[in-house]
Amino acid sequence: MTLPTSIAHPLSDAAAACAAPVRPTRSAIQGVAVTDVQLDADGFWGRRQAINSAATLEHCLQWMERLGWLENFDRVARGEAAPSRPGWQFSDSEVYKLLEAMAWDLARTPDAGLETTFDALVDRIGAAQDDDGYLNTAFGHPGRPPRWSDLAMGHELYNAGHLIQAGVARFRTGHDDRLVEIARRAADQICEEFGEGGLDAVCGHPEIEVALVESGRALGERRYLEQARLFIDRRGRGTLPVRPLLSAEYFQDDVPVREATVLRGHAVRALYLTAGALDVAVETDDDELFDAVTRQWEHTVARRTYLTGGMGSRHQDEGFGDDWELPADRAYCETCAGVGSIMLAWRLYLATGEVRYADLIERTLFNVVATSPSADGTAFFYANPLQQREPGAPAGDGVNKRAEGGIRAPWFDVSCCPTNVARTLASLGSYVASVDTEGLALLQYAAGEVRAGGFVLRIDTAYPAEGIVRVHVVEAPDGVRRLRLRIPSWAPDASLRVGDGDPMRVEPGWADVTRRFAAGDRVVLELPTSPRFTWPDPRIDGVRDTVAVERGPLVLCLESTDLPDGISLDDVRAVTSSAPVAHGDGARLTASVDARESIDGALPYGSRRPSAARTAPLDLALVPYHRWAERGPATMRVFLPVGE
Repeated sequence: MTLPTSIAHPLSDAAAACAAPVRPTRSAIQGVAVTDVQLDADGFWGRRQAINSAATLEHCLQWMERLGWLENFDRVARGEAAPSRPGWQFSDSEVYKLLEAMAWDLARTPDAGLETTFDALVDRIGAAQDDDGYLNTAFGHPGRPPRWSDLAMGHELYNAGHLIQAGVARFRTGHDDRLVEIARRAADQICEEFGEGGLDAVCGHPEIEVALVESGRALGERRYLEQARLFIDRRGRGTLPVRPLLSAEYFQDDVPVREATVLRGHAVRALYLTAGALDVAVETDDDELFDAVTRQWEHTVARRTYLTGGMGSRHQDEGFGDDWELPADRAYCETCAGVGSIMLAWRLYLATGEVRYADLIERTLFNVVATSPSADGTAFFYANPLQQREPGAPAGDGVNKRAEGGIRAPWFDVSCCPTNVARTLASLGSYVASVDTEGLALLQYAAGEVRAGGFVLRIDTAYPAEGIVRVHVVEAPDGVRRLRLRIPSWAPDASLRVGDGDPMRVEPGWADVTRRFAAGDRVVLELPTSPRFTWPDPRIDGVRDTVAVERGPLVLCLESTDLPDGISLDDVRAVTSSAPVAHGDGARLTASVDARESIDGALPYGSRRPSAARTAPLDLALVPYHRWAERGPATMRVFLPVGE
């Protein structure tokens, strides 16, 4: 394949440099800039974004300093041998993800103190960069293994990918400065090392692919895209050495990307790889590759995705299980996999404009990304099970050595999730709306202001606690334009009112208002947010004969905290003859307690079905899953056995 030497920006240079994580050059649809959306500080997402800015960024920085992850760069800069370097070989990437989060945050809310911190951090990492552009503190220096000596597990290209993405964020927010130059030199060195005629290899953890494409888009450098294409096409040949307890599937190195039918192996690796493949397909008009990605997404969402939008059911390899292997209590659902799912679905939406991708983004944002951080932004979930059998032990203020545990922890031995949440929340505005040649589409509902596509819109809503979304036109573009509103798949009875007109019923999908808009126009969307039962496919053995409760985009759960004394969560049965009712931001549910006799013997099985004694109906409170464990350690479950 012969590619042009540069990437042209059909939407103008201003659009190409727009402050957004993803800017396809061959798409008629573009996400808005993070600077185009101002979220209200007292709204659901505005509050989380403000806490991320005020607390999470500094929290992450302090932990990296405390554990010596930043000092790793200083040692390399000084030329010191480091046989006992602190942190995993991928700890550099956390610094880069934090820089990316800071870059987006500085664009959204300029802050002199944060800018000073950012510049100082860039200086420290830049001092560790080799003359040829290579930058890594775990390899290639005195006391460390040689460069590229462990491509399966060394994460060298993965680390570089996050560095490059941080550079993209800085460039797209109006700065062609030292970080951009550091990232550019790292990308150039990788192209020299792994391009045609160089090392014919791939990284065990995909990430470099999305970074190279986005850097190529931002900087107009076509060879970065070509290198990403090479990495995608080299995948699936079984060249990565397999470690004990792992497999080629773990690395997505078992089947070429174009031939795969479903996401498999390590969930984060699979999602990052597929997002990169989609980017390559879009930029090169590769229909075969595009169709392969779409096919894998469809199969994975239909058979390997949790109700929360979480992905990855296996703890051993942090990976996808087989079709229908979705146990609630053993769900891994790594927070980073949720971020990866959003990355992939967003790219698919920009390429197609299909509402189903924005629907999954909403589900994952509210029930994975919002679940991970504590209310104060200084503790996090790594894994997100849908059932907790034993209350988690208090995390304390040290490093959590386990990814799971039923309680948010301030930091982890492998702390990829806090920084991934930080960069996602910092850039969240970009996912709120999109623009195209016909107008503007509102994709995610949040209180605030949107300035894009010639519109200035004021959004007033208490979503998701309430389903009314009021859109006020403050400024309007000239001519006839389209204002598009997403109607979620869970809202079959939504209504739309334009101005003083009568409400009109709208079906799930898109509701379009096409007209000559003027300041003062109003559009009101009303989404039904009454609690509803959700039933699992009977092929999911782990939750057969159970039911969940959802309210709007929120998955609800029952915590032991809300049970009467003496009642175990294991004995609660949902009574489905009466619908759940709204209660605060959750619901109340009629339930019974089915206290079955125990089987006391050598094995926990018997030849006679245990008898049960049911209580009178109970009225129990369900809370949004994203709030579970906020009141302290508890048992919890999303899917409840069905009673009578």
